[in-house]
Amino acid sequence: MTSQVSSTAEQADGAVVGEQRTAAGPKDVRRLDRVIIRFAGDSGDGMQLTGDRFTSETASFGNDLSTLPNFPAEIRAPAGTLPGVSSFQLHFADHDILTPGDAPNVLVAMNPAALKANIGDLPRGAEIIVNTDEFTKRAMQKVGYDSSPLEDGSLDGYHLHPVPLTTLTVEALKEFDLSRKEAERSKNMFALGLLSWMYHRPTEGTEKFLRTKFAKKPDIAAANIAAFRAGWNFGETTEDFAVSYEVAPAAKAFPPGVYRNISGNLALSYGLVAASRQADLPLYLGSYPITPASDILHELSRHKNFGVRTFQAEDEIAGIGAALGAAFGGSLAVTTTSGPGVALKSETIGLAVSLELPLLVVDIQRGGPSTGLPTKTEQADLLQAMYGRNGEAPVPVIAPRTPADCFDAALEAARIALTYRTPVFLLSDGYLANGSEPWRVPDPEELPDLRVQFAQGPNHALADGTEVFWPYKRDPRTLARPWAIPGTPGLEHRIGGIEKQDGTGNISYDPANHDFMVRTRQAKIDGIDVPDIEVDDPHGARTLVLGWGSTYGPITAAVRRIRKGGGRIAQAHLRHLNPFPHNLGDVLARYERVVVPEMNLGQLATLIRAKYLVDARSYNQVNGMPFKAEQLATALKEALDD
Repeated sequence: MTSQVSSTAEQADGAVVGEQRTAAGPKDVRRLDRVIIRFAGDSGDGMQLTGDRFTSETASFGNDLSTLPNFPAEIRAPAGTLPGVSSFQLHFADHDILTPGDAPNVLVAMNPAALKANIGDLPRGAEIIVNTDEFTKRAMQKVGYDSSPLEDGSLDGYHLHPVPLTTLTVEALKEFDLSRKEAERSKNMFALGLLSWMYHRPTEGTEKFLRTKFAKKPDIAAANIAAFRAGWNFGETTEDFAVSYEVAPAAKAFPPGVYRNISGNLALSYGLVAASRQADLPLYLGSYPITPASDILHELSRHKNFGVRTFQAEDEIAGIGAALGAAFGGSLAVTTTSGPGVALKSETIGLAVSLELPLLVVDIQRGGPSTGLPTKTEQADLLQAMYGRNGEAPVPVIAPRTPADCFDAALEAARIALTYRTPVFLLSDGYLANGSEPWRVPDPEELPDLRVQFAQGPNHALADGTEVFWPYKRDPRTLARPWAIPGTPGLEHRIGGIEKQDGTGNISYDPANHDFMVRTRQAKIDGIDVPDIEVDDPHGARTLVLGWGSTYGPITAAVRRIRKGGGRIAQAHLRHLNPFPHNLGDVLARYERVVVPEMNLGQLATLIRAKYLVDARSYNQVNGMPFKAEQLATALKEALDD
């Protein structure tokens, strides 16, 4: 979905929800400036699809938005249990927002497990829509309810809407030739229709989506559309929902342009395709499926028309080996994975460092160690990306800060890899990969020129005047070696993991040569041209909060809250983690206190303290979830008060 918006504006993520009531026939319509909705149910209830469709319609309407999908690692966790709860949270507004929100205003709970797993996150006064059909004695006992929470007064502090979603769905579909079990599967579409009515969401896109998704099963498509419409009509006619809500488009939140809703993995995929087009090189992905990176493989496999070739290997090692071979052959080569896969790829990454070939290593970080938390987010692979190889094997590291920024980060990673002939780590994470936000579709003229010049012939003259090709004769500005396509006459040269002689590329065990090559490879990385870090400090603060990657949204929202309350605090965010921006040391020296929030136990803070001798303070979280803005704001206020 795309929409046109214009102008710019900025409001605090913690703004109080505003209301304006207008009449609309027999029911009132209230105007809100933002809403946070969470759909929750069993992992087989289709909550991710429901949330995704609501998000798509919200994007087409023109709201700013941010999402947080949250689901079990198991394909089908035990039904009706707390570990089996799947949820999708959406924050949408008529102004610029940065996070999926701290606490939902509305919870749609499809069963007792969904209610119990999420009730602790709701503020008093929130609306709760429950599927009463699922609140059987057995289902409630399974999650530890001794009595029905719908009847024992425990929910008196909330606006409770008991709705027999399953019964209503089955009744709406009785004219279709479906079994009761088949009809019950459409209850998520009934819920989607009800919420679409409540918040005046467009419906055409969802109906078109259902017709396309079930094009080979028109009866199923018709049934789902009927359930969706029944949910809308229920909201329109029932007395339990006397009010609907409007959240106006975010007309002032963005620069003019064409926008679409995009997830981090989709933006990253598009960025890789754009990079290959801008470099005029075929894109090759050698990968092995792993959560949460698999969607990149799925997406890129759809774009053969852009010269993209994807290879699903038998394991992680084969995936990166094929990618490195493609780089040797002249492709823009990529391998995608998550933390456990990086461990398996480390030897080949070291080989790429030795061969000095461009290779993008995309790490969509997740909770660890080992298999860890496959569907939960974490930022704990930074030190692995920096040092997780044998020997001195420096690799550039960059990290996107939002789902949409994954597009630009992919282009930047490709620029560095191609310019400096080096593997590059791109560190995204599960929060960015699965989350989504509006993205302005760029004009092709805005994209960087990434074209490279391959070696064409001899580049060195011997003492006797003979012209030869030296594969390790470097560009004096970038220290990059020439990129020679195999089979080019006169460019025959050695490759392999054994140390090379400077210039010739011949095998060398000479100590002095090894020392020179190690230092030269490090100097090449240290000399990469990266932009200076920008500091947001409008009031001359004494405290700087420094972040990287996906902490950008929560940090920025927390900083806005503090400033709105009169506090003085500066903010800076790192995209380039190796090498650091050249002005970072000077920036850090200007502040009395530096606070580094991370979803790990202090990895960036460790690097900052070691390199710049700054007493950086860590604020850490490793619970598999992103920071909440209010949580960070409280921690940063304490730092200000020290």
